[in-house]
Amino acid sequence: MIPINANTKIGTLLKLHPDALETIVSISPKFTKLRNPILRKVIAARTSIAMASKLSGCNIDDFFNKLQPLGFDIDTTTIIEIEKGQDNKPAPDFMKNISADKIFQLDVRPIIETGKDPLNVIMESIKTLKQGFILKIINSFEPTPLILLLSKRGFESYTETISDELVNTYFYNNVNAFMVADNKESDHSAAWDEILKRFAGKTKTVDVRQLEMPLPMHAILEALATLPIDNALFVYHKRIPVFLLPELEEQQFSYRIKEISGAEVHLLIYKD
Repeated sequence: MIPINANTKIGTLLKLHPDALETIVSISPKFTKLRNPILRKVIAARTSIAMASKLSGCNIDDFFNKLQPLGFDIDTTTIIEIEKGQDNKPAPDFMKNISADKIFQLDVRPIIETGKDPLNVIMESIKTLKQGFILKIINSFEPTPLILLLSKRGFESYTETISDELVNTYFYNNVNAFMVADNKESDHSAAWDEILKRFAGKTKTVDVRQLEMPLPMHAILEALATLPIDNALFVYHKRIPVFLLPELEEQQFSYRIKEISGAEVHLLIYKD
């Protein structure tokens, strides 16, 4: 039996049982968005059963009753962890004194509905965002990985949940934040040859250049899940996987990036 509790992430359930996806969708129509692979990757890994219950209007027992027949061992004694960042917080100062002409909107819902990743479009918009301006991302969920990514570039953010299907996230461009972040990112190319030499004979290789989004991220994380502790993963990629990098840091992986050309990037992922 597989033990789960209210704090178990939806992504964990999906990994543990092949029928978990459709079982969860049967709990509430609001979970049909999990059939979209991009949304599933972004949302499921960061949403617990308790939080999903709150968002859908059902209760935790509805999950347990549906999942138990699949072989999950239900633990009802674990204390539910408080989810942070899901409810609207007071608006920060940058939201209070900005004029409407300094806020640019980007609705990424049509892009996601086609099964495509909106990251490139978002990043192009971010690059053109002047200091003191705001980019408003309109979506159907809180873009947690994007918030983490841009916070490392110095962008402040604020999310307001309008409804289950409408979430607005505002990104404020601070002073020269982008330039500072670019300098920091260059550190991830340092000592490439030295680290590659350290893992000589102990490197696993994956080539994700021919895979469509979001399969490269899936393939890399799956390879890392079985990587021996003293080995490194060498990745052939078409671009720097900016959504993957926060996930690597969260899992306490180190990495180095070597840009070969505009269409080829090498990554070396390992644990110190």
